Amino acid sequence: MSMVLSSSAQKCSSYAFSSNQVFSACNDLPYLNSFLHWNYNSSSSKLQIAYRHSGISSSRWIAWAINPTSTGMVGSQSLVAFQQSDGTMKAYTSPISSYQTSLQEGKLSFEVSNLSATYSNNEMIIFATLGISSIGTTTVNQVWQEGPVSSDSPQVHSTTGANVQSMGTVNLLSGTVGASGGNDKTRKRNIHGVLNAVSWGILMPTGALIARYLKVFKSADPAWFYLHVSCQSIAYIIGVAGWGTGLKLGSQSSGVQYDAHRTIGIILFCLDHKYRLYWNIYHHTVGYTVIILSITNIFKGFDILNPEKKWKNAYIGVIAALAFNAVWLEGYTWYLVVKRRRSESAGKMPQGINGSNGVNGHVDRQHRGVCFGSHAYYEYQLENTMD
Repeated sequence: MSMVLSSSAQKCSSYAFSSNQVFSACNDLPYLNSFLHWNYNSSSSKLQIAYRHSGISSSRWIAWAINPTSTGMVGSQSLVAFQQSDGTMKAYTSPISSYQTSLQEGKLSFEVSNLSATYSNNEMIIFATLGISSIGTTTVNQVWQEGPVSSDSPQVHSTTGANVQSMGTVNLLSGTVGASGGNDKTRKRNIHGVLNAVSWGILMPTGALIARYLKVFKSADPAWFYLHVSCQSIAYIIGVAGWGTGLKLGSQSSGVQYDAHRTIGIILFCLDHKYRLYWNIYHHTVGYTVIILSITNIFKGFDILNPEKKWKNAYIGVIAALAFNAVWLEGYTWYLVVKRRRSESAGKMPQGINGSNGVNGHVDRQHRGVCFGSHAYYEYQLENTMD
């Protein structure tokens, strides 16, 4: 979904430069209120450009780049500009070698001349002439960007929305602007989000509800156990795939949001992979911890990916439905346990409750090891309603 141009933005075809410069080709870029104007001399491979960014404050930086080797940010040969604290404009070149760039000044892989920048009426413009004979093609990968400036130093740009979509291709002869493989990163993020929302965020809580509540019904024995195991196994397999895509994306991203999301994801995988070996001790505690952390991390993922609001609302609806079912099933299963307990005479209380008699004693000891307080008896009753 493209960003809507602000009312102050003027289409490139009708724009007149104050310096009376004329460009034979231009294109309205689909994101960030940006426009590219250019003249291209095919015989000399000289590219004269003017990159405009409208509706921007003086406390922001802008950048436009050609990436000769790839479709994304890494490898981009960028032109950067911002207004310094003394009011003068600074324009310089910066080669991008990693996603953790701070736009350090440096020489590009091709010749750059006549580099300058202007700022007026909330519009910043970069002018430059590029010698691109070494690129060897007239369809180039372009990337454009904007971000904050602090103490005359460019800061990290936003990592959501239009800021991660502002890339594509431009044919210097025909003027055609198209999407590039740069959108592949967005697709990977979407796949990562779907895999983890379905596995950790939906299947895992559903499996926990099955294990906790269906076993109270005699007719569901032993089906509840197989449903629980199947649900959790499928969730784990899908979750591993989502975790793997997350690791790859994590190596290409930085920022506080990413760091927190990545850390919680690693904790989730470690909990569900290592400590479940100590089944009798940690199964319940780790299970509920995984569910809580999963839901929390999925919402952090929504903040990072910034999808259409309907997707976040849909997930909230799923979680609300699961929570509603958990509440009424909790009440209903307690009702069944209390009812069955009252139907027993005081002298017919199962001896296994004191841990001294056969299988019931084993079940009681097991549940005492994983439950707390009076909940131990509730778990005991749930287990023995299947006998």
